[in-house]
Amino acid sequence: MVKGNITCSYGCCSQDLAQNRGNCPVCNNKGEAVGKVTVEHLVTDDNRKAVEGDQYRICLNEECDVVYYNVDNGVKFLKNQIKVPIWFKKDANPKYACYCSKVTEEQVIEAVLKHGAKTVQEVNVITGAMKNSNCKENNPMGVCCHKIIQEAINKGLAMK
Repeated sequence: MVKGNITCSYGCCSQDLAQNRGNCPVCNNKGEAVGKVTVEHLVTDDNRKAVEGDQYRICLNEECDVVYYNVDNGVKFLKNQIKVPIWFKKDANPKYACYCSKVTEEQVIEAVLKHGAKTVQEVNVITGAMKNSNCKENNPMGVCCHKIIQEAINKGLAMK
Protein backbone atom coordinates (compact mmCIF):
# COMPACT_ATOMS: atom_id res chain seq x y z
CA MET A 1 0.00 0.00 0.00
CA VAL A 2 1.40 3.42 -1.01
CA LYS A 3 0.09 6.45 0.88
CA GLY A 4 -1.89 8.75 -1.42
CA ASN A 5 -2.53 6.02 -3.98
CA ILE A 6 -6.18 5.99 -5.02
CA THR A 7 -6.08 2.20 -5.37
CA CYS A 8 -5.57 1.64 -1.63
CA SER A 9 -7.55 -1.48 -0.79
CA TYR A 10 -8.35 -0.32 2.77
CA GLY A 11 -10.04 2.93 1.75
CA CYS A 12 -7.92 5.02 4.11
CA CYS A 13 -5.84 6.68 1.40
CA SER A 14 -8.71 7.62 -0.87
CA GLN A 15 -10.40 9.12 2.19
CA ASP A 16 -7.29 11.26 2.82
CA LEU A 17 -7.38 12.44 -0.79
CA ALA A 18 -11.07 13.32 -0.51
CA GLN A 19 -10.39 15.40 2.60
CA ASN A 20 -7.59 17.34 0.87
CA ARG A 21 -9.45 17.75 -2.42
CA GLY A 22 -11.14 20.99 -1.37
CA ASN A 23 -7.94 22.56 -0.07
CA CYS A 24 -6.27 25.60 -1.61
CA PRO A 25 -3.72 24.56 -4.23
CA VAL A 26 -1.17 27.05 -2.87
CA CYS A 27 -1.44 27.09 0.95
CA ASN A 28 -3.35 23.81 1.39
CA ASN A 29 -5.89 25.39 3.78
CA LYS A 30 -9.43 24.12 3.52
CA GLY A 31 -11.60 26.47 1.45
CA GLU A 32 -15.31 27.24 1.63
CA ALA A 33 -17.64 26.48 -1.27
CA VAL A 34 -18.74 29.49 -3.30
CA GLY A 35 -21.06 29.68 -6.28
CA LYS A 36 -19.81 30.13 -9.82
CA VAL A 37 -22.06 33.20 -10.21
CA THR A 38 -20.10 34.94 -7.42
CA VAL A 39 -16.77 34.16 -9.07
CA GLU A 40 -18.04 35.34 -12.47
CA HIS A 41 -19.16 38.68 -11.03
CA LEU A 42 -16.05 39.38 -8.99
CA VAL A 43 -13.15 38.39 -11.23
CA THR A 44 -11.77 41.16 -13.41
CA ASP A 45 -13.14 41.39 -16.94
CA ASP A 46 -9.84 40.05 -18.32
CA ASN A 47 -10.31 36.84 -16.31
CA ARG A 48 -14.02 36.18 -16.78
CA LYS A 49 -13.48 33.78 -19.69
CA ALA A 50 -11.28 31.59 -17.47
CA VAL A 51 -14.20 30.90 -15.10
CA GLU A 52 -15.03 27.32 -16.01
CA GLY A 53 -16.68 24.55 -14.03
CA ASP A 54 -18.92 24.81 -11.00
CA GLN A 55 -16.86 23.60 -8.04
CA TYR A 56 -15.34 26.84 -6.75
CA ARG A 57 -13.97 27.48 -3.29
CA ILE A 58 -12.61 30.57 -1.59
CA CYS A 59 -9.32 30.40 0.33
CA LEU A 60 -9.83 31.85 3.81
CA ASN A 61 -6.11 32.10 4.63
CA GLU A 62 -5.41 35.81 5.10
CA GLU A 63 -1.78 35.35 4.05
CA CYS A 64 -2.51 33.46 0.79
CA ASP A 65 -2.87 35.39 -2.46
CA VAL A 66 -5.37 32.86 -3.84
CA VAL A 67 -8.98 33.99 -3.59
CA TYR A 68 -10.95 31.48 -5.70
CA TYR A 69 -9.97 28.07 -7.00
CA ASN A 70 -11.75 25.27 -8.81
CA VAL A 71 -11.28 21.82 -7.33
CA ASP A 72 -12.02 20.04 -10.61
CA ASN A 73 -9.92 21.87 -13.20
CA GLY A 74 -7.19 23.63 -11.21
CA VAL A 75 -8.23 27.18 -12.22
CA LYS A 76 -7.32 29.72 -9.55
CA PHE A 77 -7.75 33.47 -9.21
CA LEU A 78 -5.43 35.66 -7.13
CA LYS A 79 -6.22 38.87 -5.21
CA ASN A 80 -5.07 41.04 -8.13
CA GLN A 81 -7.55 39.26 -10.42
CA ILE A 82 -10.55 40.21 -8.28
CA LYS A 83 -12.45 43.49 -8.66
CA VAL A 84 -12.85 44.14 -4.92
CA PRO A 85 -10.56 43.87 -1.91
CA ILE A 86 -11.25 40.67 0.05
CA TRP A 87 -11.97 41.83 3.61
CA PHE A 88 -10.24 38.93 5.37
CA LYS A 89 -7.08 39.01 3.24
CA LYS A 90 -4.00 40.80 4.52
CA ASP A 91 -3.78 44.42 3.36
CA ALA A 92 -7.40 44.59 2.11
CA ASN A 93 -8.25 48.23 1.57
CA PRO A 94 -10.97 49.07 2.20
CA LYS A 95 -12.20 46.22 4.40
CA TYR A 96 -15.86 46.01 3.45
CA ALA A 97 -18.31 44.64 5.97
CA CYS A 98 -21.15 45.06 3.44
CA TYR A 99 -20.12 44.86 -0.19
CA CYS A 100 -23.54 45.67 -1.65
CA SER A 101 -23.82 49.02 0.14
CA LYS A 102 -20.04 49.67 0.29
CA VAL A 103 -20.01 49.94 4.10
CA THR A 104 -16.60 49.36 5.62
CA GLU A 105 -15.60 47.61 8.83
CA GLU A 106 -14.35 51.01 10.01
CA GLN A 107 -17.81 52.54 9.50
CA VAL A 108 -19.43 49.73 11.48
CA ILE A 109 -16.96 50.18 14.34
CA GLU A 110 -17.62 53.92 14.25
CA ALA A 111 -21.38 53.26 14.50
CA VAL A 112 -20.67 51.23 17.64
CA LEU A 113 -18.23 53.65 19.24
CA LYS A 114 -19.80 57.01 18.32
CA HIS A 115 -23.48 56.15 18.01
CA GLY A 116 -23.85 53.30 20.49
CA ALA A 117 -24.98 50.66 17.99
CA LYS A 118 -25.02 47.14 19.43
CA THR A 119 -26.95 45.13 16.85
CA VAL A 120 -26.77 44.52 13.12
CA GLN A 121 -30.14 46.26 12.75
CA GLU A 122 -28.86 49.38 14.52
CA VAL A 123 -25.70 49.41 12.40
CA ASN A 124 -27.79 49.05 9.24
CA VAL A 125 -29.90 52.09 10.15
CA ILE A 126 -26.81 54.20 10.93
CA THR A 127 -24.62 53.11 8.00
CA GLY A 128 -27.06 52.03 5.30
CA ALA A 129 -25.58 48.52 5.29
CA MET A 130 -27.68 45.74 3.73
CA LYS A 131 -29.97 48.19 1.88
CA ASN A 132 -28.89 47.22 -1.63
CA SER A 133 -28.50 43.51 -1.12
CA ASN A 134 -27.29 41.35 -3.97
CA CYS A 135 -24.88 39.30 -1.90
CA LYS A 136 -24.63 36.36 -4.27
CA GLU A 137 -22.92 38.65 -6.79
CA ASN A 138 -21.22 41.26 -4.57
CA ASN A 139 -19.97 39.49 -1.43
CA PRO A 140 -16.84 37.41 -2.14
CA MET A 141 -18.32 34.57 -0.10
CA GLY A 142 -21.58 34.77 -2.07
CA VAL A 143 -23.63 35.00 1.14
CA CYS A 144 -25.27 37.68 3.28
CA CYS A 145 -22.87 39.99 5.09
CA HIS A 146 -24.73 39.74 8.42
CA LYS A 147 -21.92 37.65 9.95
CA ILE A 148 -19.20 40.07 8.78
CA ILE A 149 -21.12 43.03 10.20
CA GLN A 150 -21.57 41.19 13.52
CA GLU A 151 -17.83 40.50 13.68
CA ALA A 152 -17.13 44.22 13.14
CA ILE A 153 -19.67 45.10 15.86
CA ASN A 154 -17.87 42.72 18.22
CA LYS A 155 -14.56 44.45 17.44
CA GLY A 156 -16.13 47.81 18.18
CA LEU A 157 -17.67 46.61 21.44
CA ALA A 158 -14.30 45.21 22.51
CA MET A 159 -12.78 48.68 21.99
CA LYS A 160 -15.23 50.37 24.37
